[in-house]
Amino acid sequence: MILFLAALAVMTVVMLLPLPPKIVTDNGVIALTAAGKTSLAVLVMVVILWVTEAIPFPIAGLLGMVTLVVSGAAEFNALVKEGFGNNIIMFFIGVMIFSTAITETNLMKRLTTAMLRRFGHQPKMIILMFLSVGAFISAWITDMAVAAMLLPIGVSILKDAKAEPMKSNFGRVLMISCAWGPLIGGIATPAGCGPNPLTMAFLKDLAGIHFTFIDWMIVGFPAAILMIPFAWGILLLFFPLEKINLTMADEEFRKRSEELGKFKRDELFTLLISALTVALWICEPFIAKWTGGKVNYLGISFVAIGCACLFFIPGLTNLTWKKAEAEISWGGIVLIASGLALGMAVYHTGAAAWLAQVCFSKIGLLHPLLIIFVVVLGVSIIKAMFSSNTATGIIMVPLLIALAKNIHIDPVLVAIPAGTTASLAFLLVTSTPTNVIPYSSGYFSIKDMAKAGVAMTLAACVCVTISVAVFGRLAGLVKF
Repeated sequence: MILFLAALAVMTVVMLLPLPPKIVTDNGVIALTAAGKTSLAVLVMVVILWVTEAIPFPIAGLLGMVTLVVSGAAEFNALVKEGFGNNIIMFFIGVMIFSTAITETNLMKRLTTAMLRRFGHQPKMIILMFLSVGAFISAWITDMAVAAMLLPIGVSILKDAKAEPMKSNFGRVLMISCAWGPLIGGIATPAGCGPNPLTMAFLKDLAGIHFTFIDWMIVGFPAAILMIPFAWGILLLFFPLEKINLTMADEEFRKRSEELGKFKRDELFTLLISALTVALWICEPFIAKWTGGKVNYLGISFVAIGCACLFFIPGLTNLTWKKAEAEISWGGIVLIASGLALGMAVYHTGAAAWLAQVCFSKIGLLHPLLIIFVVVLGVSIIKAMFSSNTATGIIMVPLLIALAKNIHIDPVLVAIPAGTTASLAFLLVTSTPTNVIPYSSGYFSIKDMAKAGVAMTLAACVCVTISVAVFGRLAGLVKF
């Protein structure tokens, strides 16, 4: 209650402050209007509620919408249309159904069992495998689900190796890998993590830039691939492995394979539907071109929800709506919708432009490479305050798009690095549930993750900068 009242008090103080003087720039005058000041006050309140978790994330977002309307800073119908009426909501629902469908089968267990059978007697290769498999899977389904799937497999390996919690470096590295792999893979595609499609939506609505699924992959996949060897090397450097005696034999893996049984019908159809979805996502711009624009509705949201419906055709898979409904994070959907509305309001009232000018105006003096690096590093530091990737994206992306327009640089140059970095939480266990899941195993401490996380955060900054600057520029997505 105290934190909640404190957030309201801070909002009230900001509302009562006099309007600051106008800012004169080479590009004109930037002034903070009364509506803009109110929207900033509401944003400050919501950010405090998000950081302190005084009330649930989705409710904080909804409260922000209500306050904007009551204060006269925005109209209710417009907020609902910009938030809940955004088609990106359908994308999130579709992706969550996919995630549920895949985790309901043994597909991922089969993949990890096969990989462990190949590298099961080499501790260093097991670490690399966990990072790689975790990254690959989380490019398509939520990173929390991937971490939860890897955890029991990793713990069984550690028990077989007789690795003691908080004493074994092999235990530390393997469990941290269960978090870092999914975090890395989450940036590879729009389906990997919430901030990715959210950034695409902001770019389209605020800057008029249509970023396709394959456009994101051109930048995201190379960044993820670059991070994997960095993560592997950093973990082995900070936590040198003790001598490990892994006794897992081929016989045990055969036993696991027998338990999984033959490839089942629901696994086959889940795989086919997933392949169809990915193919449509990637081929969407080419299909539109081949059909002369007649088939122009195959955006990421339509494909996600359309193909998700296939899971419920009788006889194809075992997924039921009751199961999907229980697994879909409806609170996450509300957070995304209310956050979109809040971000749009802050932008349209001019508050984002004013705040960006005050905080980040000097960034335009830097070389484009340094701009990307500074944005990634800045968002990484800010991310440490939040336990929600989506909240980080909601706050940072509209501000940086407004800044890009003010200083006449390509919005993609700052928005994509910010959106990508919003889901990379290598520093603190508390920054994301994906870290909390393996932390619960008791094999590493908060200090262990933070120690290696500093180096990994800097490495991630370099990887994202290289990917955006090189691959983004070669593909014509980023203009210097």
